[in-house]
Amino acid sequence: MTQASTSSRAADPQAAGSGAGDPRAAEAGGEGQALGGRSLRLVILLLAFACGASVANLYYAQPLLELIRHSFGVSAGTASLVVTVTQVGYAAGLALLLPLGDLLENRKLASRTLLLTAVALAATAAAPSFGIFLVAATLVGVTSVVAQVLVPLAAHLAPPGQHGKYVGQVMGGLLLGIMLARSVASLAAAAWGWQSIYAISAAVMVAIAVALARLLPRRQPGHSATYPQLVASTVAVARAEPVLRRRAAAQALMFGAFTAYWTAIAYELTEQHHLSQVGIAVFALVGAAGAAAAPVAGRLGDQGYSRIGRGVAAVLGVAALLLACFGAASLLLLAVAAVMLDFAVQSHQVLSVRDIYALRPEARARINSVYMTSIFVGGAASSAVTGIIQQRWGWDGVTLFAAALVALAGLVWLVDRARS
Repeated sequence: MTQASTSSRAADPQAAGSGAGDPRAAEAGGEGQALGGRSLRLVILLLAFACGASVANLYYAQPLLELIRHSFGVSAGTASLVVTVTQVGYAAGLALLLPLGDLLENRKLASRTLLLTAVALAATAAAPSFGIFLVAATLVGVTSVVAQVLVPLAAHLAPPGQHGKYVGQVMGGLLLGIMLARSVASLAAAAWGWQSIYAISAAVMVAIAVALARLLPRRQPGHSATYPQLVASTVAVARAEPVLRRRAAAQALMFGAFTAYWTAIAYELTEQHHLSQVGIAVFALVGAAGAAAAPVAGRLGDQGYSRIGRGVAAVLGVAALLLACFGAASLLLLAVAAVMLDFAVQSHQVLSVRDIYALRPEARARINSVYMTSIFVGGAASSAVTGIIQQRWGWDGVTLFAAALVALAGLVWLVDRARS
């Protein structure tokens, strides 16, 4: 690939998304056409459910830490390691497993990875000691990266000109998995004990693996490189694509704001609004309304509104966090702010993904590895800072910090607009 061709696509990712003159883009779209309308809709629905169910594994522990602490007889600080090791495992999976989507046949890679996830979840449910539980939770994080293998697959299956639509639908399922995970885990724990959610999820992973193996079409990437070469080339892709770097930086800031809000909101709901654990679980359901943004944003991107859509998302995100800051006394306003923020973050995500997937259709897994690792780092760093801000300046400090992150994402948008 020449520097000239790279620069041309970087300057206008929307035009690249059309696939005009790019045989690889036509090849990617051809798979979606071969499925037919009803079959394609069924596969996209399956991918959306698979993404949501697999990414939910990362969030089940968050509302269960107190129960886990008592079960294993450890301190609250030690119990919180469960969330940390799961995130570390996920980061490792993003960096090391995700590029395999450009090397191995995608259907086998996804279904077999899900079977490994099921084994890790079963080990988590049956762990006799906290140490074994941590090891199993780490493996759950590593293998749950399959969700990010499936999102690029949706772009490969989509017909030409409809990538945003189908990627948006799959990412809507992913967001629902994130937002519903805490509520589902809390309800399962109340009914059958905290281990039950891991056992249930293990069974779900097996069922999804079977469904993917039966329904997904084969997709064998045309790469002959070795795995070390492929991982090394991921860095080269990041260096060669300025659009990828800017989209990753902006979404990392947006996701950092999202993480800050949902990390601190439980304390605000408990201390100021006196909600029980069940009440907090119900409040978390409010954020699921933001999943509606994904398909809407995808269609807007297909119609050529990606750039303006990302700018509007940044403005909406800042407005949401200021509303959460100055309207914190009202539970209703906090809920409205949550929906606005989720809508903004998810819209920005879908539009950004549409742009970066158009850069190099043959390297979507590596592009996704760079992009998602950046987002994860942003979220993890924001979570760590949020804890400090929460202790010193409370809810107001957290929301203003998050608003500043979104404002920085808006600044990246302005730079991107100027350079394009």
